[in-house]
Amino acid sequence: MEFISPTVIIILGCITLLLLLQWKNLRGPPCIGGWIPWIGAGFEFAKNPLEFIEKARIKYGPIFTVFAMGTRMTFVTEEEGINVFLKSKEVNFELAVQNPVYRTASIPKNIFLKLHEKLYVMVKGKMGTFNLYQFTGQLTEELHHQLESLGLHGTMDLNNLVRHLLYPVTVNVLFKKGLFPTNEKKIREFHQHFQAYDEGFEYGSQLPECLLRNWSKSKKWLLALFEKKIPDIKTYKSTKDNSLTVMQALLDLLEMETNEQKSPNYGLLLLWASLSNAVLVAFWTLAFVLSHPNIHRTIVEGISSVFGTAGKDKIKVSEDDLKKLPLIKWCILETTRLRAPGVITRKVLKPVKILNYTVPSGDLLMLSPFWLHRNPKYFPEPDLFKPERWKKANLEKHAFLDCFVAFGSGKYQCPGRWLALLEIQIFIILIFYYYDCSLLDPLPKQSSLHLVGVQQPEGECRIQFKQRK
Repeated sequence: MEFISPTVIIILGCITLLLLLQWKNLRGPPCIGGWIPWIGAGFEFAKNPLEFIEKARIKYGPIFTVFAMGTRMTFVTEEEGINVFLKSKEVNFELAVQNPVYRTASIPKNIFLKLHEKLYVMVKGKMGTFNLYQFTGQLTEELHHQLESLGLHGTMDLNNLVRHLLYPVTVNVLFKKGLFPTNEKKIREFHQHFQAYDEGFEYGSQLPECLLRNWSKSKKWLLALFEKKIPDIKTYKSTKDNSLTVMQALLDLLEMETNEQKSPNYGLLLLWASLSNAVLVAFWTLAFVLSHPNIHRTIVEGISSVFGTAGKDKIKVSEDDLKKLPLIKWCILETTRLRAPGVITRKVLKPVKILNYTVPSGDLLMLSPFWLHRNPKYFPEPDLFKPERWKKANLEKHAFLDCFVAFGSGKYQCPGRWLALLEIQIFIILIFYYYDCSLLDPLPKQSSLHLVGVQQPEGECRIQFKQRK
């Protein structure tokens, strides 16, 4: 009988111990998969993604992985995981979104990665707090013009009313004055294609375009629109000053940095980024305010105290006026908290340790602002609409409440957040100054089918409006 030498035993023991330690160190979070290869938990996840995330958190704890459609998504829901998501250098925003950007705007990955930081810095500068004064007058003027078409009284779906007013305002301010169509047929056509593109954006960011025929048609229509309008945007000069619009500044940077003709593609990306979420936040803010009579009355009284009784004269809104009406901004931020995006994402570059688990490189690290904002540890009575909670935020210094991440966090927060807040503030001031408004339907529930962007309403919500005398 042959004996194994002590040396071999020791070597085998060391290898076993090393493998054991490595296994323990690389132990990943609980993984929710499925029996179908590649698809994994895709079907279950797609049925109701927001509810799926919360049920998984309750069942598996503060960190868990979902394998779906060939992708590993690791969700973090508590403080340690949130800190890694927001602060770790081992996770990356650009690599997480490059595929969705390519699918939705046809911007090649190499161009996106080359230009993203420069474009982000430019847009952040143009729309930053130091430059907001340049937009106040433009936004007020454009909103006055759009309100004239609303008439003396009427009843509309609230979402359609907000789109009707804010689509042209945003396009004319950010791209070129007068760019938004004025012909009724062309206006309907724009609404039809942008809404189709926007509503299918989440699916378009994940699935091959050939599977989304109507969405692809609207995407191509919008790209063709920009292809046609880019020359006019380039040559446009403001009659009031020589400042460039955001789109003009973007075109200048593209021309300096690349020979690729991707101006229409970046135009489409800017259009979606500027309209999709801001319009929904404006819709939800009006819906929440009108569903709370005391808050509505306080806001209207505040507007009257600053601007006087509604009359035929067009009012001008200044930065000082906005400071006298803090409740409006609180309402917008509280609305954003309650209807925040389902997820924001980063790509794991190197394995990161969270709690007792190691998240491997290649995973998409996911944080849900929607559910984080419903954690009573961070937001007491989280399901209630309580604008007064924002008194504690240092908004004078442009700081939000702790754990409020609706605009992202860290290096790549939404660069247009301050301009969007300004636009919605002025919008609410003007509509409540000129019109008595009331809802004809209860506050709608949010749809639980979407993870990207602000939550969409489920069902109709009609508003009745009558011009004040």
